[in-house]
Amino acid sequence: MYDPTRLAALVAVAEAGSITRAAERLGYTPPALSQQLAKLEREAGATLLVRSHRGARLTAAGELLVARARRILDEMERARHELARLSGLSGGTLRLGTFQTAGIHLLPPVLSAFRRAHPDVELAVADYEPPEGVSAVAAGEVDLALTHTYEPSTPVPLPSSVRAEPVLVEELVLVTAPGHVLAGGSARLPLTELAGQPLISMAPDLPARQGVEAALARAGATPAVLVETPGYALVCALVSAGLGVAVVPEMVATTAATPVGTRLLEPGDLRRTISVVHRTDEAAPAADAFRALLRGAFGRAGQYRHDTGQHRHDN
Repeated sequence: MYDPTRLAALVAVAEAGSITRAAERLGYTPPALSQQLAKLEREAGATLLVRSHRGARLTAAGELLVARARRILDEMERARHELARLSGLSGGTLRLGTFQTAGIHLLPPVLSAFRRAHPDVELAVADYEPPEGVSAVAAGEVDLALTHTYEPSTPVPLPSSVRAEPVLVEELVLVTAPGHVLAGGSARLPLTELAGQPLISMAPDLPARQGVEAALARAGATPAVLVETPGYALVCALVSAGLGVAVVPEMVATTAATPVGTRLLEPGDLRRTISVVHRTDEAAPAADAFRALLRGAFGRAGQYRHDTGQHRHDN
């Protein structure tokens, strides 16, 4: 009997083409994901992946198992939806909190899928910039909230009544004006190359960004413009106008309304984790059903990786 978690890991590697990128997508470390894949290979009694400096590719056995795994995982997802429907999802209101980027680019398709599956449940969406959504869930103002944390940063303890479930991990990338000398390179840009570059500094007093801002300061990036509120659309507009460079989440870079150049950074340890926060002390069928849809949708979030034409040397 194959473990569904390991099957999902193999599918993620097949879609990402790399153990490292699949691990980022699933919220694992690459060694932990490699262990899961090794166990799956032992269960299958066959080599499923061939690893190289360019990434990982499926063997014939891997291709066969991935095809079957997708069907199994789809059936399991369908079963979850049907069980949720049997759990009394025939009315009431699901109250959601979200921050702006997730609300615009990630939440709408999940809301649509939820509405199709549970048309009798009313939906209410409110704006909460992290970490306000955590407090809103703890206070009972909303049933679920999308929030985020950054690495590096100092962890903020959660109230005992709530739990944060990571659903998407993304790197922070450099954004520049189009045609900038630092944009569009064929390799990751060492953080030290930002020394002396005018920086659009992003909410340095916001606890979630303090670690990132400190890392940029250590690299020698020189503050040129300070954006004191968490507004990435404004940051990208200022970058596009040539006022400086900035370091933003990949999703922000790939969905910017203004033209920007992008570049992956080295080391790639500046990250943002998007999580869904929920209460642990009460039954909430609608919230549970919505979280299941989030896991399915965000598990395919590799679509938000920007194609810069780079060859990433990882596996």
